[in-house]
Order: sequence, then structure tokens, then C-alpha cells
Amino acid sequence: MVTIPLARGVLAPECLPEEELADCAETALGRDGKTLLSYGPAAGYTPLRELIGQWFGVHPYRVVLTNSGLQGLALLANHVARGRDVVVEYPTYDAALKLLLNSGATLLSAVLDGEGMSAENLQDQLIGDLKPAFVYTIPTFQNPSGQTMPEERRAQVVRTLVRREILLVEDDPYALNRFEGEAVPAIFDYYDRRSIYMSSFSATIAPGLRVGWMILPDDELASALTEAAATTYITPSLLSQAVVHEFISRGSFEPNLRRVNDLLKARRDAMAAALARYLPGASWTLPEGGFFIWLELPGGMDSRQVLKRAEGVTAVAGNEFGSPAYMMRLAFSSVSPEEIEVGIQRLAVACELTAA
Repeated sequence: MVTIPLARGVLAPECLPEEELADCAETALGRDGKTLLSYGPAAGYTPLRELIGQWFGVHPYRVVLTNSGLQGLALLANHVARGRDVVVEYPTYDAALKLLLNSGATLLSAVLDGEGMSAENLQDQLIGDLKPAFVYTIPTFQNPSGQTMPEERRAQVVRTLVRREILLVEDDPYALNRFEGEAVPAIFDYYDRRSIYMSSFSATIAPGLRVGWMILPDDELASALTEAAATTYITPSLLSQAVVHEFISRGSFEPNLRRVNDLLKARRDAMAAALARYLPGASWTLPEGGFFIWLELPGGMDSRQVLKRAEGVTAVAGNEFGSPAYMMRLAFSSVSPEEIEVGIQRLAVACELTAA
């Protein structure tokens, strides 16, 4: 039996533009191979920093490229959050929880309420003179819940933070993976001088390129994190960053994104249809984009026990994200619609075994 992976949020092989990227790599190496294959600036490939700076209307000095978005979060955890309080939304990205806890940060939770982080609950966490290192949020197609914070809620969060001059970390890897509905402005657009905006090209081009970026609020923090990056890995992968720059510069990014989002929508729809068919007693989110559906199992079933009994399918139990165990994260991004249906059917069998 071949295992169907519904655990990891990663683009399926057919989403990856391998031929175009191969041509981009050949072009980049032919143009500047000796530079790209050596050490370079710790902040990353300068032309790509300039391009991202143009996208966001900031000086490229504020842009720091990293070996994936997670590397950027690791730098923040170790050099900004270490030993301090950090407010995170709950549930939240499991890797973020581990990085922050390993840094010695004390985590305070602001719950999700269906529209992202609760502004009221965030205010409750900021009692007295408490000033955390930062507030961490994934406001668009949140991992694991798939929720998107509406514009008014984003403004409420900013009003809460601006009075206390508290730093916000906006982790936004999925915002461009929208396949229906209206786009919502990034929180960065309201709060750019007290926020760190993080994203990557893993969900829009290819995860194996490992190209992420951060936009820092000022030169001082950009310099500090660049120095931290240099002492961690000397230089990021300049070749991968040059390939991304070439891919965007030749006009391939937007048509590829449309193609990827069409493929993702078909997978989301296949998962929703399979859940309705095989798990009618369950409830779940139906995100307008991103990679994940957040499943509430019927009858308060323990997702850990369901996954122990499941044969030929993987997913992630809700407790990994700080959520009750009756929740489960399902990634629809990495396998075909046909495989998704089989995977959900196998999960339904495991639920029946658990309930028996």
C-alpha cells in the first residue's frame, strides 16, 4: 500500500516549473556563474533584494534574503525573542512553536476566533507594562486553520500594538496562493515601521529552491540579522536566489502562479467533496486559498488515535499546533485529487475503528 501524504504543506510535483527553472539556472550561471558559486553578501543576492524592495516600496537594505522563510524565523527566535515573552496566535504553525520554545521564549497565546487572531484576546495578553519581543501571526490562509484575518481585524490588531510600540512579525507565505475571493492588504501596509514581513517562494515557485525573505523595519535590525545570518551560514544560496530573480524578470512568475493556484483549487475542492462524502459527521474550514483544511473530527475523537489506526495515509494531529486533539490538519497541496479521495476514505475507516 502506497502511503498518501496529507501531512506536509508542499507543492505537488506537477506544480513545479522544472523546465523553466532549469533554463533560468543556465541563464544565471552563464551570466554570473563565478559570483553565484562563491560566497557572497549575507543579506542575499542584491538584484533580488532590489526587486522585492520595489514590490513593497522599501529600500533594498531593509530586505534580507534567507534560506527559506523558516530560516528567517529561526534568526528572529534566536536573536530577538531569546529569553523574552512572545505572543503567538493559537493554534499556530508547529515549527514556529518549536523554534520559539527552543530559544527560551515564554509564549503567550491569543486565540483564533474564526477571523484570525482575536484583537480582544491580544489586548488581554498585553497586561500592565508587558512588552513582548514581538507578536507572531500568520494572517492569511493561516497554518493550520486556513483562516484569513479580515481587513478590519487587521486594523484592530495594529491599533492595539501601535499604542505600545510593539513589534509585529507577519508570516505570510500563502497570501499569493488565493484562488477565489478578494485579496486582503498585508498588515505590513498599515504598520510597516514596526513590523517584520516574512515570506518565501516555496508556495509560489518551488520549495526546493529554499528562497525566503524578511522586510525589516529599520536598518539597525536589518544589519543585526544580516550579521547573525553570516555567523550562522556565511552566505545564503545565491544561485537559487539568482534563479528566482531570472524567473520573475523574464515574466514567468505570474502565469506560473495562476497555473499553481488552479491546481491547488482543484485539490481543495476534491478534499472538501471527499470529506462530505466519507466524514459527514465532521466539520472543516473551506479556505479561499493556501494549502490546508482544518478538520474537526466527529464526536470529539482523538486525532492521535485516529492517525495511529490509519493505514496508508498521514496527517497532523491538532495538538502539534497547540490545539485540542479532536482537530486535525489536512494538506491538500501535495498529492493529486484522486489520491486525496483515497486518503480521506482511509481516514474515515480509521475514524470508524476509533469509534468502535
